[in-house]
Amino acid sequence: MNTDDQVKRVAIGADHGSYDAKEMLKAFLETAGYIMVDVGTTNSTVKVDYPDFAVAVSKKVVSGECERGIMLDAAGIGSSMVCNKVRGIRAALCWSNKTIVNSREHNNANVLTMGTAQHQPDELCAMARLWLETKFEGGRHWPRINKMMSLERER
Repeated sequence: MNTDDQVKRVAIGADHGSYDAKEMLKAFLETAGYIMVDVGTTNSTVKVDYPDFAVAVSKKVVSGECERGIMLDAAGIGSSMVCNKVRGIRAALCWSNKTIVNSREHNNANVLTMGTAQHQPDELCAMARLWLETKFEGGRHWPRINKMMSLERER
């Protein structure tokens, strides 16, 4: 098992519809000892476009400023699509503990996207913490990760 992927700094972002969930999750993870880098949005009343914040989360991760990122919107689908357009990002839309663990152990996901309309606050917190604590297994998974990342080099 790969044990060198300690997570201290986490980029977090959300659109206006998921602002309250972002604030709750950010406070929960800070209490758990993570340094949260909030890229916005800053309120729930001004309508914004989730791609802007998904890109901001992704850029914090690829720059190395943050080891991982979390992006929230109503379904999590659009944010996952946007994050995966950023070179170096392996974003996973997760909706259960099983998908959380798989995204980390097998796919070495570095951005988690979740749909806040599908989960209660306590579920979002539990899934995010599990995702941050789950290590990449490496080993037999490396060739697949390398194939996945090689697609970016072909663009």
